[in-house]
Amino acid sequence: MRFQTPLVPARLIRRYKRFLADCRLDDGREVTAHCANPGSMMGLADPGIRIWLEPNDDPKKKLKYGWRLVEHEDGHFTGVDTSVPNRALRAALEARAVPGLGPYETVRPEVRYGEGSRIDFLLGGGPEPDLYLEVKSVTLSREPGLAEFPDSVTARGAKHLAELSAMVRAGHRAAMLYLVQRTDCRRFALAADIDPAYAARFAQARAAGVGLHVFGTDIDTQGITLGAPIPCDL
Repeated sequence: MRFQTPLVPARLIRRYKRFLADCRLDDGREVTAHCANPGSMMGLADPGIRIWLEPNDDPKKKLKYGWRLVEHEDGHFTGVDTSVPNRALRAALEARAVPGLGPYETVRPEVRYGEGSRIDFLLGGGPEPDLYLEVKSVTLSREPGLAEFPDSVTARGAKHLAELSAMVRAGHRAAMLYLVQRTDCRRFALAADIDPAYAARFAQARAAGVGLHVFGTDIDTQGITLGAPIPCDL
């Protein structure tokens, strides 16, 4: 997935109200950017951190910048926009380029299921039962090389795990796919200390037969694409 317009560098002044970020461009101008991330963004929202913004000239959008990346001091990147994984993954799914998911012919996004939920992708048309695939963006890293999820308590995430388990019991296939939006991580684990309820629900889902896939991403200021599988410390 390529960014629609060239990104511009900036420094973060502050993130507030979850979805707003005041930033200082390299030319000294201060702008407010949309932050498409409802999580805590632990370690990614420190004042002064180097970030990359995507400008837009859409008259329907109140804010003319969107916060897309954090550039760390070691040159690695983290993608902070939680809508990006679904867009990057959809292209890979439609190209049948995601290993481990089995054969399928159709990719349907945002299909209603469960109790008022929407599955990120429903894969079907193959010889096996349809696959309900839930995708989560992973940006937390508290230990070098280790990516963790979640970065805050997520009752919604726990609900998704319960609904995936119900789909398996109904005879379908279901899986979680964690997409690590960091170029500095090579392992994945659950942050059970941050959300013990989510970790417990995850264990129940795995016991019920819900599949697990973790992939890295290749990130630069041009775009974000699906990377290689990442091993799990579970």
